[in-house]
Amino acid sequence: MNRILKIEEFAQFVLGIALFSQLSYVWWWFPALLLVPDIGMLGYLINPRLGAITYNVFHHKGIAIGILLAGMFLFGDLCTLIGVILFSHSAMDRMFGYGLKYPDSFQNTHLGTIGKK
Repeated sequence: MNRILKIEEFAQFVLGIALFSQLSYVWWWFPALLLVPDIGMLGYLINPRLGAITYNVFHHKGIAIGILLAGMFLFGDLCTLIGVILFSHSAMDRMFGYGLKYPDSFQNTHLGTIGKK
């Protein structure tokens, strides 16, 4: 099952690349911005509960899709770009086993425990 989920996330990452290719930005913006959503980890500097909230906001695919669609239909390319980057980054993270966080610990995710046990 784990392999199937990784393949699914890879397909979503490829979808993110395809969506980006429809925007008017030069190609290097995609890799340059791909790790920006990890700014959501800064909440962990305060405490694990706030860290989980900020991390999950920047890594929730539903939020990413909402921003993407708002950009497509209301706000234009910059908003669409933000949604595409959030979506693509989330798919990439999940491909590597990093899921949405629970408030008790960074290592406790909806995909299971990450890191050293």
